[in-house]
Amino acid sequence: MTLKIEFKALAHLAWPLLIAQVTQTLMGVSDTIMAGRFSATDMAAVAIGFSFTMPMLVFIQGLTLALPPIISRFNGAKQVDRVANASYQVMWLTLFFALLALVLSTFLTFFFSMIEMESELRTITIDYVRYVLYSMPAFALYQVLRNVCEGLSITKPSMIIMIIGLLVNIPANYVFIYGKFGVPAFGGAGCGIATGLVFVAMMFATWIYTLNSKKLQQYALYTRIFAPNMHDIWASLKLGLPIALTILFEVTLFTVVAVLLAPFGSTIVAAHQIALNFSSLMFMLPLSLGMATSIRVSHLLGESKPLQAKMATRAALLMGLTTATLTATMTYLARVHIGELYSNNSDVINMAAGLMMLAAIFQFSDAIQVVSATALRGYKDTAAMFYLSFISYWVIGMTIGCILALTDWIVPRMAAAGFWVGFICGLTSAAILLGLRLRHIQRKQENMPVEISI
Repeated sequence: MTLKIEFKALAHLAWPLLIAQVTQTLMGVSDTIMAGRFSATDMAAVAIGFSFTMPMLVFIQGLTLALPPIISRFNGAKQVDRVANASYQVMWLTLFFALLALVLSTFLTFFFSMIEMESELRTITIDYVRYVLYSMPAFALYQVLRNVCEGLSITKPSMIIMIIGLLVNIPANYVFIYGKFGVPAFGGAGCGIATGLVFVAMMFATWIYTLNSKKLQQYALYTRIFAPNMHDIWASLKLGLPIALTILFEVTLFTVVAVLLAPFGSTIVAAHQIALNFSSLMFMLPLSLGMATSIRVSHLLGESKPLQAKMATRAALLMGLTTATLTATMTYLARVHIGELYSNNSDVINMAAGLMMLAAIFQFSDAIQVVSATALRGYKDTAAMFYLSFISYWVIGMTIGCILALTDWIVPRMAAAGFWVGFICGLTSAAILLGLRLRHIQRKQENMPVEISI
């Protein structure tokens, strides 16, 4: 039981997840770049539309993230016959919320009419959001199947299928944004069509893999269809809802900021989106490591090895801080060149470069908080994570951001930069609070039997 063993185990789980997450982020990067080359207005519409749909996507994704801690413990305890039922119950749960998103698509015009923005920008944004929401059930099914694989420590399919998604996304963007092969030019809204097609393609690809994989045969995923069981669905919801809300509190922080920046004009929104988009790409390193940590911790607890689970978490934190040092340095040194990849507008590039400096700073606290949060998922301690995240992201981060960005109470209005200072404060608070909670749970777990249940 050494750090070296855990470094190796985490790296084995994390590297396919990293490529999968980077590929997923590259889809967003390609959307932003290709829409930006069409027009600044379309780029801003994609930024606002993405910020609106992302909370719904990550909420559904967060619900499915209850699955790896559950089935990984079953797998570690050699209770493989319980995996299929747990998977089906999470599927029923996420499909319910996906259908609610479809209902929401009928109210988009009303919602966006209440937000102050240019008429053309509003029209493109509504179309983009509507197309993404239409594909929400496919996204939900894909996430369930993906987390079945990852929860059973099979992470390479996520990487391969995400690459397939990117290969669909780029040509679909080309066709629907610019209007090729007889298809009309949809501009930024075409990104929404392309995103929907990607979700459907990845759902079918993952389904085909899980149906035919020899590694998954012992789990009998398709031998029978398990009917909805309200007791198991409720247990999954109690575990998954705090995870979903924790992620939602972080993501909606960026969503609300994009909306609040809309009155400042397309230039500021575009600069904010560039900094956010690239920061999201860098975040994939600690996020992938954290996902691997959750799987590893759950599996070790299923084997009744709490001390080794603690060692795995320590190894993950060390790896997270190391990667944060590298990514922060790269972000700072290449900040101007990064902006040039996204836009030809000098004002947008200069403003984005300034935000990149702030983005480099928060990568350290972001790495600590995401590893701590995902380790807590492995321990099935998700309720406290929910409350601590709310305090960190909204009470602390958003309050400071609004004061600095929108008022002159302390300094003259800082606009986007003020919100990014708020991001730093919120993520730092989360890193401290979640780290302390993780330490408490680990000490508590050492003196308790490990629970093996949904």
